[in-house]
Amino acid sequence: DKQIEGEVTIRDLKDPSSGEDQRVDMALQGPSSLTILQRLTDESRLKDRLARIARTEFIETELAGIDVIVSRTGYTGEDVAYELYLHPDNASKMWNLLLERGEDLGIKPAGLGARDSTRTEAGLPLYGHELAGKHDVSPTGAGFAPYVKLHKPYFIGRQAHLEREARRTMEIIRFRMKAKGVRAIRPGDAVVSRRGEYIGAVTSCALDVEGYQLGMAYANRRYTQEGTKLRIFPLPPSDKELPEMDKRELVVGDKVLVAEEAVVLPRFPMEEV
Repeated sequence: DKQIEGEVTIRDLKDPSSGEDQRVDMALQGPSSLTILQRLTDESRLKDRLARIARTEFIETELAGIDVIVSRTGYTGEDVAYELYLHPDNASKMWNLLLERGEDLGIKPAGLGARDSTRTEAGLPLYGHELAGKHDVSPTGAGFAPYVKLHKPYFIGRQAHLEREARRTMEIIRFRMKAKGVRAIRPGDAVVSRRGEYIGAVTSCALDVEGYQLGMAYANRRYTQEGTKLRIFPLPPSDKELPEMDKRELVVGDKVLVAEEAVVLPRFPMEEV
C-alpha cells in the first residue's frame, strides 16, 4: 500500500489566496499535441521527458520560461492528450504560444461545447449526467468499475458499495442513431425496446464526425449488448406540449410522437477496433 509521508495540506489552487501557487487549467488535445508541447523547449532531455509521460501521470517543469504542471490527461478520447496547470498571469502567454507553435499543425481554439461533444462521442461521463445526478449513477454503473478499488482495506464504503451493486439493474450504454437528420436527441428523452418497453433515458447526445447523433443512456442491463436495436423518443422541450393523445381520437393533421431507431455500440470507442 502507498502511504503519505509527513503532513499534508489541502489547498484550493484555483483560489487567489494560493498566491504564486495558484493554477488554472488549459487543455491541449489531439494527435499533434505532443509535437506542439515539444516545440516550447529546445532541451532534448525535456522533449524526451514530455514524450515519456504515461497516461494519467504528470510532471512539473518549465516550458518557454513558464512554470507548468503537465499531465497526460484529457476529456476528448484522444490517445495523446495533455492538460497544463499554470498561474493565471501566464495563461494568455501560453495560449498564444500554443496557437503560434501549432499553427502549421492545424491547432484550433475550442470551448467547452466542443469538449462536450468529443467526450460524449468517446463515452466519457459528465458528473450529473453519467455519474451521480438524478439517476444516481455509480462509477460501476457508468462503466468505470476498475476505478473502485475493492481490495483496499481502508475503503470504508466497500460493503455498502457491494450491496448497492447487487441490486443494480441499470447501466450506461452508448448508442448511435441509425439515420441522419432526425430530431435532436436530448438528455431525458425516453429509450424503449423494439417492443415498446420503457428501458431508460438519454443522458447525453451529440453529433459524431459522420453527422449521426451519438450518445449515452442509462438503461436496463438486458439491453447493453453491442448491436441491440433500440428506439428513442425525441421529446419536445419542457415548455412545449406533448403531442400525445388517444389514437382513436386522431383526425387528419394531428401530430404524434415517433420513436427514432438507434443501435447499441460498445461502451468505449477503443472496443470497436
